[in-house]
Amino acid sequence: MKKAEATRLNMLKKSFELIYAKGYQNASIDDILATTQVTKGAFYYHFKNKDEMGLAIINELMKPTLTKSFIEPLQNAENPLDAIYDLMHYLLLEDDFLKVEHGCPAANFTQEMTPWNEDFSKALNEITQEWLKAITAVLEEGQKTGYIRKDVNAKQTSLFVLSGYWGVRNFGKLANSKEVYLPYLEELKMYLNTLK
Repeated sequence: MKKAEATRLNMLKKSFELIYAKGYQNASIDDILATTQVTKGAFYYHFKNKDEMGLAIINELMKPTLTKSFIEPLQNAENPLDAIYDLMHYLLLEDDFLKVEHGCPAANFTQEMTPWNEDFSKALNEITQEWLKAITAVLEEGQKTGYIRKDVNAKQTSLFVLSGYWGVRNFGKLANSKEVYLPYLEELKMYLNTLK
């Protein structure tokens, strides 16, 4: 990796950490410069403005992370219902990257930026749709293999599961505790069992 590419990637990672903790609107260019330890000239060499950097965070950091951490665990799952539950359990209770006090990065960006920025809205919708499609695909595969009833609407179920995840992430953020995740996981497990 060339020095300029490494600098840019480091800027994106450190900016993401800052924005995840502080919020996009509350993270100023000066905050980003202090966190990334680059000059203003270096920042503007890599990005036209803060929004371009924010979109790069979504497209270059969040999308690959979503694929690796949120979608790949669902692919090739023997039992799709267990795979969905195990993924939610991992994301809520075990993943060291996702901090309870900061919520879900994609949900945070969505709540903060989509009313004001069409490009953010489009990029975040793509991420969300990818995850919904992955959950839907694993449910449909489960119908083919007999793990899930044929009358289950896979798209609606995917939306329900993802909505619950985003919602409980916000409750965790409010309470600053993973304890609020436990009732959700218990109910999710019972709900998934009704799909058999």
